[in-house]
Amino acid sequence: MIGMEKEKIAAEIEGGRCTLGIEFGSTRIKGILIASDRMPVASGAHDWENRNENGIWTYSETDIVDGLRDCYRSLCEDVREKYGIGLKKLSALGVSAMMHGYMAFDSEGRLLVPFRTWRNTITEKESKELTELFDYPIPQRWTISHLLLEIKNDAGYLSRLDHVSTLAAYVHKLLTGEKVIGIGDASGMFPIDIEKKDYDEKDAELFMKKYGYDVRRLFPKVLVAGENAGYLTKEGALLLDESGNLEPGCPLCPPEGDAGTGMIATDSVLPRTGNVSAGTSAFAMVVLEKPLTKAYGELDLVTTPDGSLVAMAHTNNCTGSYDAWISLFNEVLRSLGVEVGKGKLYDTLLSCALEADADCGGLLSYNYISGEPITGLNDGRPMFVRSASSRFNLANFMRSELYTAIAAMRVGLDILFDKEGVKLDVMTCHGGYFKTAEVGLRMMSAALKTPVRALATAGEGGAWGIAILADYLSKNSMPLPEYLAEDVFSSAECNTVTATEDDCSGFASYYRRYLAGLEIEKAAVDAIGE
Repeated sequence: MIGMEKEKIAAEIEGGRCTLGIEFGSTRIKGILIASDRMPVASGAHDWENRNENGIWTYSETDIVDGLRDCYRSLCEDVREKYGIGLKKLSALGVSAMMHGYMAFDSEGRLLVPFRTWRNTITEKESKELTELFDYPIPQRWTISHLLLEIKNDAGYLSRLDHVSTLAAYVHKLLTGEKVIGIGDASGMFPIDIEKKDYDEKDAELFMKKYGYDVRRLFPKVLVAGENAGYLTKEGALLLDESGNLEPGCPLCPPEGDAGTGMIATDSVLPRTGNVSAGTSAFAMVVLEKPLTKAYGELDLVTTPDGSLVAMAHTNNCTGSYDAWISLFNEVLRSLGVEVGKGKLYDTLLSCALEADADCGGLLSYNYISGEPITGLNDGRPMFVRSASSRFNLANFMRSELYTAIAAMRVGLDILFDKEGVKLDVMTCHGGYFKTAEVGLRMMSAALKTPVRALATAGEGGAWGIAILADYLSKNSMPLPEYLAEDVFSSAECNTVTATEDDCSGFASYYRRYLAGLEIEKAAVDAIGE
């Protein structure tokens, strides 16, 4: 896709015809400003990290608000540097964030318990209990699992509980005052009735009858893509832009989760399409032609932003382990007086994997910084294992780290493809795992045994995806898939990679070793304290 000329972009910014998308990722809050051609014209970011406090993975309210402001400030600086003007007015705005998790508030909007992110694995019993009650897969990270944990623990704040939210819906409420949520993000809170585009009535009644809480009252109102989700208030504009330059009044699209924005960013909303998002965590999603025959604990059932059923294989861990190793290698270089830029360091080390043995020479890695429910572990210990006869070299080590980053996800996909016979026409990839040209795509193609592609714009990720959903507010007379096909991706550039047979057989060999070695990982969790 070819972008607009600089002068035209500046005119659109000054005229308030640009749309902003902001996404709260696990390690970065990112903002993308798009022009009327839907191409990114400016960006901003704020780096942050979750913390494990008293056994809970969390970010504070201060982290959230300060990060939002700093991201927007960074975006405005980029606009000024590129175009010599300020950002005063927006055509539309959208907010997305990490799906799942738990935020509980009283009637005054005060947070009653620290925000729990998707990374927490403390609701195993509740997850199983709800899966059995609903006959529907309820993962540990879903909001309803955490609510049930609080009910069973008789948490002292429950008498003051007014509403429960996800991170995206919380930030959206700060900006608009509206307690609403996009259907994709809502599908990480509670089962969704695909026909009614709302929380499942039968399951809500079951929960009310057994536990005494009405999720329809506690949870945000469900909206689908294209529906107006409120307007930027004066207070919201000042929250976002402390300078007071930003005018209130622009419409907002429904707040979405990162799964939904990933579907948008990869043009994966029609049946038989799928996408993989791989970064701090990883998940593969396939839009289904029909419901699955049974509930599987290894698979989530979520929805596209317009409400189609999606099967998701989600893993808590992905690139965090090799990030740590590359940081260690950088320390070695610095101790020798060698300075290498971060981008070059990553590209050089990850590209070594292309020269490795297809099966990683017998090496084995586990990237479990936190627990991994899909393989039955509620806690994790990052680990590297080799035998005396393993071919231990840099290329094999890096390939092993790339393989382990996506191996757990394969567990869920095996069920989807082998047991349920789900068909897939195209798998599109995005996220940090794919930043080094060809490497991530080739490893993913080997793992999935299918060609994979990356769109030129997918590097912008979910922030671009939510900006597209905000832009869709003015185009909602068209079905979402049609809008994406005709207005967004009609001339999209993409890179398609197909792994060799040797790559596929090599990953299969590694994967068998990975599954067999899970007993080692489990033993390490039991033997080694945090």
